[in-house]
Amino acid sequence: MKIGLIREGKIPVDNRVALTPAQCKWIQKNFDGVQISVQTSQNRCFANREYQIAGIEVKDSVSDCDILLGIKEVPVTELIPGKTYLFFSHTKKMQPHNQKLLHTILEKKITLIDYECLEHEDGERIIGFGFFAGVVGAHNGMMAYGNRTKEFFLDRVYKQRSFRELIHTYFGLKLPNLKIVVTGSGRVAHGVLEIMNLMGIHEADADEFLKKNFPYPVYTQLKGADLYKHKEGKPYTREDFHQHPENYISKFLPYAFVADILMNGVYWDKNIPRLFEKEAVADDKFNIQTIADVTDDKNGSVPINLGDQTIEEPVYGVDRNSFEKTAPYLKTSVDIMAVGNLPNELPRDASRYFGEQLIKYVLPDLLKGGSTIIEKAIIVKNGELTPHFAYLKTYAEA
Repeated sequence: MKIGLIREGKIPVDNRVALTPAQCKWIQKNFDGVQISVQTSQNRCFANREYQIAGIEVKDSVSDCDILLGIKEVPVTELIPGKTYLFFSHTKKMQPHNQKLLHTILEKKITLIDYECLEHEDGERIIGFGFFAGVVGAHNGMMAYGNRTKEFFLDRVYKQRSFRELIHTYFGLKLPNLKIVVTGSGRVAHGVLEIMNLMGIHEADADEFLKKNFPYPVYTQLKGADLYKHKEGKPYTREDFHQHPENYISKFLPYAFVADILMNGVYWDKNIPRLFEKEAVADDKFNIQTIADVTDDKNGSVPINLGDQTIEEPVYGVDRNSFEKTAPYLKTSVDIMAVGNLPNELPRDASRYFGEQLIKYVLPDLLKGGSTIIEKAIIVKNGELTPHFAYLKTYAEA
């Protein structure tokens, strides 16, 4: 079995990789008959030379490989017919900008296994960069609030060589008595909470958060039952919410009246209620000044997310009355931190974490020919939509 690590072709360029040099070396040593090749890249966070030192073949083309591992969407012109690919395709929600990608995958008789669709038996995602998205997103949200208020200063994450170095930048950090609300319970939220704790921010009970003023910075975490309630007063259950989200409404708004910062880590699709409606921002009682929308859905759970910024310029403002994009840090605006590739600021740590999950939970099944977990994540098999993703037919063929 030959596995190829492809170079990332999407613009802006992504510098993460599915497997580190050390992980490739370990796989070749511990899995009989597996050979890994790495496509040359000038942008990858691990240099070509690091793979070569680990004994891994580096070459310009990996078209002789059976399985091709990437991270972001592969440009349609670079898709090799008949191959099996693993990457984040961002097609399961019928995202308009990737319609041509899925159409080309069908046309070229490709098999697509989407990382996002790999799930444990209980429905939890197996693999992803969510934790480091949460880490970087939380840091950037705090940085934006510091820049806005001038009460403290945080340097950029990408200037640090590692997560360990980032932690060192928090030594001696003194924060004002602010209130932060964290939404979600998955990997993204765990990454956000890691930063809250590393910065010495205290956790507060949700009810106390609403009613009490604290003499130190605090955060509260809101999970499903804290965020949504059934329209008919029935008890919230996770299973029912995910099956029938249209039967629920958000109960987040009171937190917007007392919090200074929102760190958003909730999963969202078009049937799930937004945390608040954009008109709420014009209300004088709306107190949130900075929103780090880590899960980053344009016009999604945060309705004033107007789209992505870049790693270099991650923050923009949204006018409270016109809801139009402005420069950040204006008194008349709410600041939004929204970046689609946040883990790129800590690419080596993020890639190492991703590769560990891939080796532990996915690779053995992949090499032995599949499993139920793998089958459920195959969007396209040999150029045909699989039954689980048949709902994409009109989207893919349009």
